[in-house]
Amino acid sequence: MKDLLRNLYRFLSSYGLSCVLFFLLFLLTLMGTLEQIHLGLFDVQKKYFESVFLIHELFGVLPIPLPGAYLVMSALAVNLFLGGIVRARKGPAHWGVLLGHIGIVVLLLGAGIQYRYSESGNLTLYEGEQSSEFESYYEWELAIADASGDGSFTEHIIPGRQFMHAGARTFRSPALPFEVCVERAFRNSLPQPVKPGDTPAGPVVDGFTLVSLPPDKQAERNAAGVYVTIRPASGEATEAILWGVSPVPLTVEMDGKPWVIDLRKERFQLPFAVALDKFTHEMHPGTQMPRKFESDVRKVENGIEQSVTISMNAPLRHRGYTLYQASWGPPDAGPGEPLFSVFAVVNNPADQFPLYACIIISVGLCVHFARSLVLYLREQSEGAAS
Repeated sequence: MKDLLRNLYRFLSSYGLSCVLFFLLFLLTLMGTLEQIHLGLFDVQKKYFESVFLIHELFGVLPIPLPGAYLVMSALAVNLFLGGIVRARKGPAHWGVLLGHIGIVVLLLGAGIQYRYSESGNLTLYEGEQSSEFESYYEWELAIADASGDGSFTEHIIPGRQFMHAGARTFRSPALPFEVCVERAFRNSLPQPVKPGDTPAGPVVDGFTLVSLPPDKQAERNAAGVYVTIRPASGEATEAILWGVSPVPLTVEMDGKPWVIDLRKERFQLPFAVALDKFTHEMHPGTQMPRKFESDVRKVENGIEQSVTISMNAPLRHRGYTLYQASWGPPDAGPGEPLFSVFAVVNNPADQFPLYACIIISVGLCVHFARSLVLYLREQSEGAAS
């Protein structure tokens, strides 16, 4: 057993393994870049860089199994820690190299934390609006709420990852007088009316059917759609189509109360509210290229308001969240027409890890080259003295 562990340790900390891992990262980066001809950036990122294993079709016909970048970078972090820190020599002559390896491990650790725990999305506000909620670019959810207006409002959320790629699923909750069965789900879809004599590919509900569309290369443009069946404890079930772009959610009467069921982009809560007071934009003279655009907002938290200006190069940072000025609209707005501002919202617990890693690596390089310089000057001085 000791020999097995010793051999495993030597393999995981070996220089040869690090060379193989760096080559695999190069290969995955090359394949992922070329694959963007056929797939969008989001799908390429999911397939090549956020996966453990993947199948790459060489020339579109030859399937090649490969480890995903998530697995490769995890193995690289272990390899650097064991080979570049634990196993490395610890004398003064190697302090600089040791710090460099520590910095790279910190960088990989930050990437892992970002992948697992970060949240990102967008917040759209018209002038005069206020919100503390932002929505995902790509992920969907089912939101169920009592719409009776009795003063209590609690949303029951079913994350899209539980039904978008899982086939038929049934969801139950003690707080709901019915169960929700997602029969079929489409990542990108379009509801179409069914005329007499048509032969639709899918079920028909209230004269409509959902047509599955190829995923859009710009994944945020996809419009998810699902077939759902609402089954109460007693009584008839209700079948319906939910479409992510529909402006009106589904309303059903269950247990003597109206319930609202909505398919929408996944939503997140900010620990503070943002109110848009004024949006300003300027174009380069004679062009439609933006010269600058910025938003005058108020950050509202615990009844305290603070005025902040968010521009292209000056985001708002607060409580671990960063709000960037992303875009605006409508682009064809006339004089006096209300404008909206779109903020990209990011919550990344590891957003400072790249800075820490760069500082550690820079210190390591300075230590290493300073020591080499001192030794060189000493040799030159001793040579001149002799």
